[in-house]
Amino acid sequence: MIEREETFAQLLGGRGAALDATLPSVAFVAGWLLTNHSVGWGALIAVATAVLVGAIRLARGDKIRAVLVGAFVVSVAALVAMYTGRAIDFFLVQLLSNAASGLAFVVSWAVRWPLLGVIIGALLGQRTQWRQDPDLLRAYGRATLVYSIQYGIRVIVFGFLWWQGDVIASGIARVGLSWPLYVLMLAPTWWAFRASLPSGHPGLRHPRRRLVSDTDPG
Repeated sequence: MIEREETFAQLLGGRGAALDATLPSVAFVAGWLLTNHSVGWGALIAVATAVLVGAIRLARGDKIRAVLVGAFVVSVAALVAMYTGRAIDFFLVQLLSNAASGLAFVVSWAVRWPLLGVIIGALLGQRTQWRQDPDLLRAYGRATLVYSIQYGIRVIVFGFLWWQGDVIASGIARVGLSWPLYVLMLAPTWWAFRASLPSGHPGLRHPRRRLVSDTDPG
């Protein structure tokens, strides 16, 4: 009998961080609109919002590294927009970061180190034990490919809006394609993972210790 186990949604979480990450973008668009399309003011308001969000995250116990990374990304986005003088370029960093993330997930599948396995394995304290189980390796690989679709969607939408120079729509898309899309993608990702495991497999918390052949299909 297989024991009840957590889903990816329960393990990965991320709601608070995902929502917090959208606030500086909303603040940038709002500041840009309220100051007669001033990129400088929009950037300043976005950075101030990121600092405020970071302070709140630290107060509720988030790791300082995650907070600093979030503030750094917003600061870079603000600097890019100020350097080019184009408000739409505030969203260029998120476009490039999503492209890089999507590529990383696909490459990790191709080299048989699927990132979902790496992430979940670390969260469960398994390190790389899951790679010794061909069934888990295959399941994590397929789930990683499904999970990477969200990055492709963001790149297409953000890329089109950036090309069109639509600042307001980019701000709206930043909100709609963050937490909502993430949640939407977790269900098919979990289904792909579970459907790839044979009947009777003990689940992601219990990797079977077997040697993995380099020719085993992913």
